[in-house]
Amino acid sequence: MNHDHHHGAGTMSPAAVHDHAHQHAGSTTWGTAASATLHCLTGCAIGEVLGMVIGTAVGLHNAGTVVLSIALAFVFGYGLTMRGVLRAGVGFGAALKIALAADTVSIAVMELLDNAVIVAVPGAMDAGLTSVLFWGSLAFSLVVAFLLTTPVNRWMISRGRGHAVVHQYHHAH
Repeated sequence: MNHDHHHGAGTMSPAAVHDHAHQHAGSTTWGTAASATLHCLTGCAIGEVLGMVIGTAVGLHNAGTVVLSIALAFVFGYGLTMRGVLRAGVGFGAALKIALAADTVSIAVMELLDNAVIVAVPGAMDAGLTSVLFWGSLAFSLVVAFLLTTPVNRWMISRGRGHAVVHQYHHAH
């Protein structure tokens, strides 16, 4: 299997992946960081909304709803990254490791910010699924998470970490 059409045949070693990431490090733009953050935010938002909806619908305590939302955000965040990597022909185990390396810090920062905002908005957690306050707070929290996570991702990508480890697979077909 040829995993990297740009650098010759065969599987790239972890060192080669790291070197490849560093080749892009000097040119890390805000656009690249925003794109990586948006990718992460998509998975986080799906998990977050699903967790809030399920938690609220089944009457979980606020803490239980937050825990469920965070767990689902990680599942969907990793899942979206793995989907792209698997499509590039990487095995499941390797794809999982790549997703963990690429997204763990980004998802953790995003979820910390996102949930801190929702918990901080008075009444948002108790507002219910038909409430403008609930959905407005959730949307606002995702915007805050995006704006504050983008610089973290830019810093990580510039050092060959985070989403940089996935970069080669986005261009592998």
